[in-house]
Amino acid sequence: MTDDRMGLWDFALRLYASPGVGDACLTLQDESGVDVPMLLFSAWLAKHSAALTDAELERIDERVADWRNEVVRPLRDIRRRLKGGPHPAPTKETDALRNEVKGVELGSEKIELAVLEAEGEALIAAGSGDASGNLARVLWHFRGSEPDAKATEALGIVEKALAGL
Repeated sequence: MTDDRMGLWDFALRLYASPGVGDACLTLQDESGVDVPMLLFSAWLAKHSAALTDAELERIDERVADWRNEVVRPLRDIRRRLKGGPHPAPTKETDALRNEVKGVELGSEKIELAVLEAEGEALIAAGSGDASGNLARVLWHFRGSEPDAKATEALGIVEKALAGL
């Protein structure tokens, strides 16, 4: 990575913290099955004018799919489950454990983003041009069908924030 370019992790934190983006990403994740790190990766590529083709998306997604499915998602499921159960949750002690799991989950996403960043460096170096469809391509990839109004609205929030970065 060149010194003048923000790394994917820092970019992802910045974009995710933009107004409405966190909620929009969770909507896309929960209702359309979108992998948020992959969505943020596609936005990072778009910011650097690197188009993500369907073939590249498929190839890169295969590089992180096992990690996502075997590490990230189970950690997320545990964190979410601890919010209201099983017994003895929720308690002060289980809330503390939940926060620790949240930190580990975030760490697992950071590892996924590092793999994605390494894959994206070559795409950015190639400077493949019009990357305006990157986010929609990721939504379609994970959803497998035309997005509904809620997904379209959530994607629009992310796209608007990306344009403002």
